[in-house]
Amino acid sequence: MLFQGWSGPARTVLVGALAYVGLVVFLRVSGKRTLSKLNAFDLVVTVALGSTLATILLDEKVPLAEGLIAFAVLIGLQFLVTWSSVRWKLWRRAVRSEPAVLVRGGEPLPAALRRERITEGELLSAVRSAGGREIAEAEVVILESDGTLTAILSSSRG
Repeated sequence: MLFQGWSGPARTVLVGALAYVGLVVFLRVSGKRTLSKLNAFDLVVTVALGSTLATILLDEKVPLAEGLIAFAVLIGLQFLVTWSSVRWKLWRRAVRSEPAVLVRGGEPLPAALRRERITEGELLSAVRSAGGREIAEAEVVILESDGTLTAILSSSRG
């Protein structure tokens, strides 16, 4: 059905605006770390917040109050996980991945590439993004905790 009346769109606008304001308030109160992309866990929370917002907007069975509680639960859990990871090394290792060196001294490290499932083409792309032309020009290429590749070119290149 294309259109069922004005009550649906009116609810979407009203609840959407209120849910958006609620989410912004929760994010401002919780701090910058809530939506960071430092690791996979952070990405999951960001996606879950977006999914929750979409559900609040589009599912008439979900009251605004329950949606706001869902935001608070997700952000509260994110706060607890990050707060704990700053204080306890064992917890930090459980929820965060460590950066991995994939190239050292211009030489790819095959075992690290296999373990992290990174191709030499992806390494080359990172090197080119840093201004290099070939992997041999990289002093080091690191797979960061957030999944990005960082290439540091050798100062003796060229």
